[in-house]
Amino acid sequence: MDSKALLAANSKPPVFFPAAVAKASPNPPPDAFRSKPRQPPAVRALKAPKFAEADAFPDSLPLHSKNPHAIYKDIQRFARLGQLKKALTILDYLEHRGVPVNTTTFSALLAACSRLKALAFGRQIHVHLRIHGLESNEFLLAKLVEMYASCGSPDDARRVFAELSPKSVYPWNALLKGNVAGGPRWGHAPLAVFSEMRGMGVDANEYTFSCLLKSFAGSPAFAQGTKAHALLIKNGFASASVLLQTCLIDMYFKCGKTHMAMKVFDEITERDIVLWGAVIAGFAHNGLRWEALKYLRWMGSEGIEPNSVIVTSILPVIGELAERHLGREIHAFVLKRFRNYDKMVFVQSGLIDMYCKCRDMVSGRRVFYGSNERNAVSWTALMSGYASNGRFEQSLRSVVWMQQEGIKPDVVSIATAVPVCAQLKALRQGKELHAYAVKNWFLPNVSMSTSLMTMYSACGNLEYSCRLFDMMEKKNVLAWTALVDSYLKNGCPYDALHVFRSMLQANRRPDVVALARILNTCGEIGALKLGREAHGQLLKMKLESAPIAIAEVVKMYGKCRDVETARKVYDRTETKGSLSCTSIIEAYGFNSQYKEAIYLFNSMLLNGFVPNHFMFDAILRIYERAESVDAALRIFNMMIQEYDLKASEENYDCIINLLTRVGRINEAQKFLYLRSMLLSV
Repeated sequence: MDSKALLAANSKPPVFFPAAVAKASPNPPPDAFRSKPRQPPAVRALKAPKFAEADAFPDSLPLHSKNPHAIYKDIQRFARLGQLKKALTILDYLEHRGVPVNTTTFSALLAACSRLKALAFGRQIHVHLRIHGLESNEFLLAKLVEMYASCGSPDDARRVFAELSPKSVYPWNALLKGNVAGGPRWGHAPLAVFSEMRGMGVDANEYTFSCLLKSFAGSPAFAQGTKAHALLIKNGFASASVLLQTCLIDMYFKCGKTHMAMKVFDEITERDIVLWGAVIAGFAHNGLRWEALKYLRWMGSEGIEPNSVIVTSILPVIGELAERHLGREIHAFVLKRFRNYDKMVFVQSGLIDMYCKCRDMVSGRRVFYGSNERNAVSWTALMSGYASNGRFEQSLRSVVWMQQEGIKPDVVSIATAVPVCAQLKALRQGKELHAYAVKNWFLPNVSMSTSLMTMYSACGNLEYSCRLFDMMEKKNVLAWTALVDSYLKNGCPYDALHVFRSMLQANRRPDVVALARILNTCGEIGALKLGREAHGQLLKMKLESAPIAIAEVVKMYGKCRDVETARKVYDRTETKGSLSCTSIIEAYGFNSQYKEAIYLFNSMLLNGFVPNHFMFDAILRIYERAESVDAALRIFNMMIQEYDLKASEENYDCIINLLTRVGRINEAQKFLYLRSMLLSV
């Protein structure tokens, strides 16, 4: 099967996209059978286009009844709504009528093109500027520079920039802002523009530094950010502007330097709502959820109420902490304070996501169906909520339901639905989602491609997963890891190791997840030599502090019968957590050294270590292999009574097998009854 067959939809009608199989209406339109005189082709070609007012301005009064200023406001309204096609149609109509357009209207249109990255519309607006004789307006030329740079057309931006004065800071700011908005995340274009600006002897202002700090926050580039901070202090901007201080805090948070951000925050005396929002969002970005809630309460004690941006930032934090009662308080605050709550789709989507993460699907559905303006974002939030609560079939059906409401799934919706197909092993629906992604130009996209690879491998179709990988132009670490997982899930461990070697030969540095997968595979097949290579890669990349990686290294050596090296790796670990402790116990168990494993477990308990469920699973398996019945029963009771952990089905099976093996049938039947009660619950 060739690649075209892979990307084509099935010949059968698709399940997910009913709009694609809608049949034509059997009733023709009223004028369908009316004979119309046909014009010769030459006559039709010479016919001038007509601009009907109803077509040009369908959402407002006829143009002849409005003064130009009212028309300008309506064009600006279309620009704010992102409806550039309607706005340009009105511009064409006004041009044919000879009605001039002011500078403010063109500025709003260019700003909308920059925001939407609509280069084609931006070029048309540039033509209109020339027609209206505004090609020498420096303000609009600066807007053009920003628009072209934001839309990823640096040559056009530089061409327009050359028409402006190089000694003025405003064209440089426009070029800098455009490069920040339109450049790649790891690009150096903003810093290059700033360096060129300083080389020309142009003094930077507050806006210049704010754009520069935003570029460092998006990278992140901590070293360059600290240099910019020093330059701000040198030029006297650091303490004079709350905007720049807010940008500094945002930059330090996104670089992971929380203590530096808080030093800047402590130096600020007058704190506005934007500053508080940056701090709360920064804590949430770094996973410091309780700190985010603490500063939210502190902000409230200062008499500042959260706005919609802060509410949108704090709702995911509440959901991840499963603080449902606090989430209900935020919900009540939103209903009480925000008059336009019905139109705040992003807040409603955040509430849906929060309730679903708190396992309250009833409240999440109530918010969703109580919304009058549902869009793809709210549908995706509900779809993700169904999936996170294990209701995969309803999550998948949401793709159909949203289209029945006339809402087209976007790339995030499809990216949410593809892993659900992997969970259900729904290959046909996964192929339909793949075809929809190709049709709507969601591919090539590395995240979407890796998600599709995982789905195909979960459905047992390794061939499609490999084809997707081969078709990717830029293969990052996620793509390589997805291919390794595809071979592992389909029982091809040696092929997975071959892919890992190819990854290293392609100069791709594996991350912690990829190394953990490879270490686990080496342990399963006993490939000690390759396991040592993976361990060396781990040390070379300075990832020895990652708990999951160290645990897999210890288990790998244990499975490869090198328990001494496993113990050495464990002893060298500075911070011993539950993962590393469980792994060394399992390593002893793989080598039938049960006494050493039990002695190590008891010493951990004496040193005050609190075992979790995984460690109890490991030690119960040790006692089962050692056929130590009384000790296993003591550990089982300790897990339930002292540490308040619920016994799993595997724990009951372990005790039942052990009791049956030593002939204590009555006790085994008792545990069998308890196990059946657990399954019924």
